[in-house]
Amino acid sequence: MESVELFKKVRKIEIKTRGLSNQIFSGEYHSVFKGRGMAFSEVREYQPGDDIRSIDWNVTARFNHPFIKIFDEERELTVMLLIDVSGSNHFGTRKTLKKEVITEIAAVLAFSAIQNNDKVGVIFFSKTVEKFIPPKKGTSHILRIIRELIEFKPEQQGTNLTEPLRFLTNAIKKRCTAFMLSDYMNRDFEDAIKIANKKHDLIAVRVYDEGETELPDVGLIYAKDAETDKHRWIDSSDRKVRRQYNNWYKAHNEFLTDTFRRSGVDVAKVATDKDYIKPLMNLFRKRGARR
Repeated sequence: MESVELFKKVRKIEIKTRGLSNQIFSGEYHSVFKGRGMAFSEVREYQPGDDIRSIDWNVTARFNHPFIKIFDEERELTVMLLIDVSGSNHFGTRKTLKKEVITEIAAVLAFSAIQNNDKVGVIFFSKTVEKFIPPKKGTSHILRIIRELIEFKPEQQGTNLTEPLRFLTNAIKKRCTAFMLSDYMNRDFEDAIKIANKKHDLIAVRVYDEGETELPDVGLIYAKDAETDKHRWIDSSDRKVRRQYNNWYKAHNEFLTDTFRRSGVDVAKVATDKDYIKPLMNLFRKRGARR
């Protein structure tokens, strides 16, 4: 991609997503994803009414007078974005492609994170982990992430959701908040998502297109599998063929809903032809209500 064209695309996404983050998401993000841990800050002399469980016995013994530990909430978080860059996301029958929606949502989350003084890292994945950008702070780091989101080309075909989840579990030692952005057109990741969500705070963002929810009756279709590049003819006028596809999609939906529920993972569903603000805000508010 030409550097001037890339710069324009980066700038366009930066202006839109930074604005959304400033106006809408930053307050919700701050309240929902503020630090969960408590970090030791200092000691001070014990005062009547203090919790005796906070007494620092080492300092108390040294000075022969009770002192207690003071803890501050750990404000800094690490936010990881797990980005599906497989071929199935180059699909869209309405306003935009799934890939473009994933890029914008990732940028909004990244800007919300740095406004919260958090570090942001990225894992790009297809059927394997394609690239890892370690967590850092700062606007220049976010702009690098946006550039990668726009122009990244995977080396592998296909999707394997287990690989990035295992990588997250093993590579990120400190507990983080992780957003996994994908169309989730894949199975066999139940164990990996359970394990990852036990160690980290994992959130699923599922991007889908209405055109893939059912097979329309439009006669013969010469279809290409974006994950494998294989082509085949499909007779969509055949009621049995349409029913098989529709049943498969319904069953896959039920599988995903059940998997997220049993894994304890919150999910936001985003359609390519609808605004992604509402499902993300609903996700933030639902989590905020549980705090």
